[in-house]
Amino acid sequence: MHKVEFMPVGRRGLCPEGITLLECARRLDVDLVGICGGVGVCHRCRVQVVAGPVSEPTAEDREAFSEEEIGQGRRLACMTVPQGDIRVHVPPESLSAPQRTQVEGLEVRVDPDPLVRGFEVRMTAPSLGRPLPDDRNLWDVLRRDHGLAPGTIDLAVQQVLASRLRELRFEASVVVREGEIIALDAPATRWIGLAVDIGTTKIAVYLVDMKSGDIIASAGLMNPQISYGEDIIARIHNAGESVENAARMQTLLVDALNDSVSALCAEIGAEPAHIVDAVLVANTAVHHLFLRLPVRQLGLVPYVPGIGGAEDFKARDIGLKTAPGAWAHMLPNIAGYVGADHVAMLLAIGMSRREGVTLAIDIGTNTEICLNRGGRMKSVSCASGPAFEGAQIRFGMRAAVGAIEHVRFREGRPEIQTIGGGAPVGICGSGLLDAVAQMLQEGVIDATGRMLDHPLVRRRDGVQEFILAERPGQEDITVSQKDVRELQAAKTAIRLGVQALVEDAGIKDEDIDRVIIAGAFGTYIDVESSIAIGMLPALPLGRFDQVGNAAGTGARLALVSRERRREALAIAELNGYLELARIPDFNEKFAAITPMGASVS
Repeated sequence: MHKVEFMPVGRRGLCPEGITLLECARRLDVDLVGICGGVGVCHRCRVQVVAGPVSEPTAEDREAFSEEEIGQGRRLACMTVPQGDIRVHVPPESLSAPQRTQVEGLEVRVDPDPLVRGFEVRMTAPSLGRPLPDDRNLWDVLRRDHGLAPGTIDLAVQQVLASRLRELRFEASVVVREGEIIALDAPATRWIGLAVDIGTTKIAVYLVDMKSGDIIASAGLMNPQISYGEDIIARIHNAGESVENAARMQTLLVDALNDSVSALCAEIGAEPAHIVDAVLVANTAVHHLFLRLPVRQLGLVPYVPGIGGAEDFKARDIGLKTAPGAWAHMLPNIAGYVGADHVAMLLAIGMSRREGVTLAIDIGTNTEICLNRGGRMKSVSCASGPAFEGAQIRFGMRAAVGAIEHVRFREGRPEIQTIGGGAPVGICGSGLLDAVAQMLQEGVIDATGRMLDHPLVRRRDGVQEFILAERPGQEDITVSQKDVRELQAAKTAIRLGVQALVEDAGIKDEDIDRVIIAGAFGTYIDVESSIAIGMLPALPLGRFDQVGNAAGTGARLALVSRERRREALAIAELNGYLELARIPDFNEKFAAITPMGASVS
């Protein structure tokens, strides 16, 4: 038996000698992609052996990797047999969708230096000989034992101070933020922070230990505002119709956050009242809806935010259930459609400190792109639409059990892999992207996206469709001509954004040293398929990094580090903004890159 550890999913255990890494992964519930069933044909189960002995590279390995990559320990899991205790790194693209979305993606460590600090105090109870008011008594102890100058006490804390100190027999843990006492509870209370990335479709919630900076609980949930529209424009319109609509949308969001936080606190034996600081990030429209700011101007030329700067407010004022005096912070926005979530993503990847040329893409319903060339940063926003989330696709669905997530052709027919490995029930965004890329390569569609004659192409109700998965006794899962056009529009929007930034910087695609792909969808897209349809620049795969929910990581960094919070402010101030609609010959350029796989520079 050999000990095998799969990182970063954190699965480890013993596997019998002689079985492949793919079989080990399955035994340890690591859901590796393997469309071909483990015969080395699809080249999808790519891993990197970072420690320990394994079998020699096979012919299949050498077909999948360069000699340099093989020297770095890169192997196909289905062809590699452990020969001792080993540690394996699994890149996001080799994981099934549910595990990809669970991977934080960026392990960014900082020395914790938050705005809030907890202090243990032991006070002398007042007496006839020393009848000090409780607030003065508390500040005297904080000055004597911890060197803090007297400051203020939040009103909500003042309202319970006398009774709580007596319940605790004048021994307590006290939280101070910038000279203000914002919470008080029993000695040795574990104070926690809250970091939230509020996406258009999905929300990521993290509870963080304020001493260590470590994530101690996390959860993902759908943004309930989706009931007011899949896209931001629809929500802006609904909120602008009436004050009541805007209030309901804000309440929906806050209630969902409070429910999620309450459930996470229960998991770790804490209480929402132990949350003493919060950092939230969102796109500009969701940011404004969350704070009940006017949003009508975001839908009108020139699409300007009402508030661009960072926001600090009492969490209770917005309805969040936290410690009585806890503050909440929202990072700054850059433009009407480049918000605090983009700033957080750039903060997480250290964009402002990178040398050379770096392109960062946060893919979602709205996609934000930033190019950094030697410290000169500029961002653009493009409406990529909901196709990546499975919306407006005939058999589209979100990345859930039964969704087709990977497609490869073999001998003229598609081979599929579903999330969970069971029978297909629909197709998610990554599966659609894979399917269209394969259809292009196999000649099912031409470069314009038009569906051609093929044994698996049929016409139904006047619409051409490609049979992706036959289901006896049920309706076949197909990709229609309309589905192809939806994906084509999404990829064109992203590619145009990249092209605009590249041209503005006076460089070419090949000058880009590193492409960082972030976002929930960006975590699990297939880079090769994205290049094949012309969505991403045709660069060597080694220049691409998929980093998961970087916006959530940025929120956490701003939560636990004063320096990173200041850096976020600097990023927003220094980052230029390029409005796509104002680039010369916009319509001609859009039309020129609409064809599949088109080369643009």
